[in-house]
Amino acid sequence: MVLQQKKVKESVNQKVKMTPSEAIVETLVKENVKEVYGIVGSAFMDMLDLFPAAGIRFIPVRHEQSAGHMADAYERVSGTAGVIVGQNGPGITNMVTSVAAANQAHSPLVVISPSAGTNAIGLDGFQEANQVSIFKDITKETVQVTNKNRVADKLRTAFRIAYAERGPVLFDIPRDLFYGEVEDVILEPHQYRADKRGVGDPASIEHAVELLKNAKNPAIISGRGAVDADGVDSIVKIAEHLTAPGATAYMHNDAFPANHPLAVGPIGYMGAKSAMYSLREADVVLAVGTRLSQFGTLPCYDIDYFPTHAKIIQIDINPRQIGRTHPVEVGIIGDAKAVSDEIFRQLNSVMPSPEKDNERMQAVTRRKEEWEQELVDSAMEDGDPINPRRALLEMTKAMPENAIVSSDIGNVSSTANSYLKFNQTRRHIAALTFGNTGFAYPAALGAQLAEPDAPVLAIVGDGAWGMSLHEVSTAVEQNIPIIACVFNNKAWAAEKKNQVDYYDDRYVGSNIEAPEFAEVAKSMGALGYTIDTPEDIVPAIEDVLKKRKPAVLNIYVDGTQLAPPFRKDALKMPTRYLDKYKHLDYNESRK
Repeated sequence: MVLQQKKVKESVNQKVKMTPSEAIVETLVKENVKEVYGIVGSAFMDMLDLFPAAGIRFIPVRHEQSAGHMADAYERVSGTAGVIVGQNGPGITNMVTSVAAANQAHSPLVVISPSAGTNAIGLDGFQEANQVSIFKDITKETVQVTNKNRVADKLRTAFRIAYAERGPVLFDIPRDLFYGEVEDVILEPHQYRADKRGVGDPASIEHAVELLKNAKNPAIISGRGAVDADGVDSIVKIAEHLTAPGATAYMHNDAFPANHPLAVGPIGYMGAKSAMYSLREADVVLAVGTRLSQFGTLPCYDIDYFPTHAKIIQIDINPRQIGRTHPVEVGIIGDAKAVSDEIFRQLNSVMPSPEKDNERMQAVTRRKEEWEQELVDSAMEDGDPINPRRALLEMTKAMPENAIVSSDIGNVSSTANSYLKFNQTRRHIAALTFGNTGFAYPAALGAQLAEPDAPVLAIVGDGAWGMSLHEVSTAVEQNIPIIACVFNNKAWAAEKKNQVDYYDDRYVGSNIEAPEFAEVAKSMGALGYTIDTPEDIVPAIEDVLKKRKPAVLNIYVDGTQLAPPFRKDALKMPTRYLDKYKHLDYNESRK
């Protein structure tokens, strides 16, 4: 029997003749890659020709930046690494922004990067660029193919590192190395990478349990790592055991169910005051699957809420993130779910039947009710034509329970942090801390491909929409029924708010004009709705959800009702010394 098993194993791992393109495609198949995003190019056409027979769908975008955002969102929803490809030179360099965004978002992504042919490298030939150098600082690794016999091995390395280090990897291959003959074996993923992570250091977990057991006011911050590890249910159990309020990390509003009695909402810019007040009084903070980013823990609403006196227990799969922004009492390197399960098991052992802390429970309930009322009250203030907060409030009313929402960067998109609530994981796909505009719409496309039956909405300002509306053609062509909710205030409103508060209402470059976006959408084959009254938002979304077609809602909102500046921490009132500019000095302009 043992001999028979050995023979089977040898036959499975026996080398066979194939082309490098076939080796690449077969490795993608083994990695469960269903779609690849990009724009057709001669550099990788030999590989592309194999996609239909392999069962891989090529999604042609209108700009390669969109390909990276689609793949990023696809991975966040599905858990399977996204794959993008482009023509060597300009096709690949067009992906820089979206790959950098995926890098800061910790999204596993493989960039298949054809480069100049081996006989042309270094000659400044047509469409040549040193792509490895360009991507070195915005990826977890750059893997170079220097020999056609190593193609499958190098691609396996790219996937291994993308999953292990949670981010994009560049797979750079000279365009002539797609051709030829190789003898190789196509391995199964379990033969070259491990998906399961450890539970962390036992002594550190015991220390964490002791801190939580003795905490007077414990609080929890749950982040993307908890979502990726399918560990949110485990974190909820800990929260219930300790009667600890559960907050979500910045722009990860799906990392703790909003309908849970202990949920207090998101922290970070335009987050929930209920979360901030709960965190401010904490003596022990359990931070699970979050790097506690510097921007995501800054004061907001003039509340300096992150507790400097608290003992922080930080759980992260990446040792580089432990204690990176805030000093920790205990740092645990491990899988968010596995560590949380072990913490709960030990808590249950040392505190078998803890009494619910009714006083803390009442405080959580009161703060949530007060915050919810504040959100509604601020939304119901009149706007011309619509208060942007009212538009967000109406949009959330129309969202089905399983809706996925992508959000861009900008004034209204970031205000959405206050209003978006999710009871399921992998629902909130935000631009996060790279903060590039033009993210939300292509991300929504990727999210919809990952979960075809879920309603998907994108929150986009009119500035960001100008950088992404070309992908409506992709949505129509590929029949991807996402809903773009374009909040149109005729401005780059986040920057305009800076000019309001710091530059005495001097607007340079922040006011913008645009065509009627609903009519543009119709001309591209999508549904288009022009909305200038709040009562029309819910019916429009419900109508689109029934029709299941790509749609653009051009929602006109008040351009004077603006959120606080993004970067109060980095802005200063202007000082001018030259006579020519003295009238622009903050103190002079106030005389």
